[in-house]
Amino acid sequence: MKTIRVKITAEELEAKRISEILERAFEDEGNPVTIYEDSNDGKIWSAEILLFGMEPDEAAALVRDRVGADAFAAPLEAEELPDINWVEKSLEGLKPVRAGRFLVHGSHDRDKVPGGAIGLEIEAALAFGTGHHGTTAGCLEEIDRLLSMREYDSILDLGTGTGVLAIAAALKARQQVLATDIDPIATQTALQNARLNGARHLVTGFTANGVEDRRFNLYGPFDLVIANILARPLMKMSKSICARMTPTATLVLSGLRIEDGPRILFAYGCQGFVLDRRREKDGWLTLTLVRGRKRA
Repeated sequence: MKTIRVKITAEELEAKRISEILERAFEDEGNPVTIYEDSNDGKIWSAEILLFGMEPDEAAALVRDRVGADAFAAPLEAEELPDINWVEKSLEGLKPVRAGRFLVHGSHDRDKVPGGAIGLEIEAALAFGTGHHGTTAGCLEEIDRLLSMREYDSILDLGTGTGVLAIAAALKARQQVLATDIDPIATQTALQNARLNGARHLVTGFTANGVEDRRFNLYGPFDLVIANILARPLMKMSKSICARMTPTATLVLSGLRIEDGPRILFAYGCQGFVLDRRREKDGWLTLTLVRGRKRA
């Protein structure tokens, strides 16, 4: 499958604005978006998005259509990339990330896990979740907090990506965690990473579109669900997610922009959940909601 990189260049503030527009415009497809300095003086920045299975001209036209007049004057170019695992390539220089008691790292930083920390070695793969994104780090911090305060009977990581959240919960609680994703590559990656981190016996996973799959009946109802997805699918699935949860449950939601907070709280408030805690990190929001019990 062809990988096309579409690059829009502008001054820093404009490029960052365009990057946010790209993320919103392509949030349902989950295409990777990056933003970086593109000049020695730091004045010029580039916003990039990867698109798959199309020609460069098609990709450029699609981005222009989605972005519209918001980036009309900014130079745009599209090119086909060679057949390289660009996720792995981009992770080569990333430093370990500390989130609560967890330290997310690559294999080259395995020896940097300090005493008392829970190391999470995540191999680069075609799935979201390395700890470097504000949503993943926010969820890890909340998992650490929640599992330090109480025990849960049944835990679900919905939209698991690399499996980092499921592995973190499993290692922290030393109990079974279910990890599911709509993408079979992500599911496979999550189970591989669980094995790598010595948690394969604790993490069970399968590929499923949403939570309607009958296999969820074998593991639920859940009293802790972690869903680091995006605002729109979380809104659509609010009723079905909550139907899989116990009357006294905890829900951790992320993949949210700050402005998504009110509509998410309304949707899940209709299912009996109230806000327990909110975290803002790098412009992203993580919400912890509870139902049928007092706030933590």
